[in-house]
Amino acid sequence: MIGWLIIACEIGFWLFVFGGLSVRYLLGKKKTGAILLFFTPVIDLLLIAVTIADLYSGKNAEFTHSLAAIYIGCTIAFGHKMIQWADVRFASRFAGGPAPAKPVKAGREHAQKERNGWYRHFLAWLIGGGLLAGMILLIGEGARTEELSRALLYWSLMLAADFLYSFSYTIWPRSEKEAA
Repeated sequence: MIGWLIIACEIGFWLFVFGGLSVRYLLGKKKTGAILLFFTPVIDLLLIAVTIADLYSGKNAEFTHSLAAIYIGCTIAFGHKMIQWADVRFASRFAGGPAPAKPVKAGREHAQKERNGWYRHFLAWLIGGGLLAGMILLIGEGARTEELSRALLYWSLMLAADFLYSFSYTIWPRSEKEAA
C-alpha cells in the first residue's frame, strides 16, 4: 500500500506543479497558481502520516516505509529546485520569458554546482534520516525496524560516495575540453 501511495504522491506533486504553473502562465492567475504550488508539501505530510500510522498499527517495516522517508527528504530538499526548473521553462514557453540557461559543464562554476547538489543531498539525508530515526524510535522494536536501519545505512554510504564525486570537481575541475 505504501508503495502505491508513494507513486500517487509523486504524480500528485507533478500535477500540482504543472497545474499551478498552467494556471499562473496560461490563465494569468498568479495567486491561484501559487496556492496550487503551496499544496505540494501537503502531499508529503499525507505520506508520512500514513506511513507512520501503518507502522504504528503493528506492521514490520518494509523497504517501502524507508522509501517514503527518503522520498519526503528528497522532495523537501530538491522540490523547490524542481519547481524552479519547471517555472523557468513554463515562463519561457508561455509567457515570453528568457530561455533557460544552459547548464555549466566545466570549471569552477561546474564544481560549485556539484557541491550545491551534494549540499541538497545532505539536506535530504538529514530530513529523511531524521524521519527514519523518528520511526525507529517510535516503534521501539529493533526486529520490526531493521529495514529502516538498513536503509539509513545504505543511504549514508551513498551520501559519502556522492560527497567524493561532487567534491572531486573542486580538487580536479573539469576542463572545457573534457566537458565537450
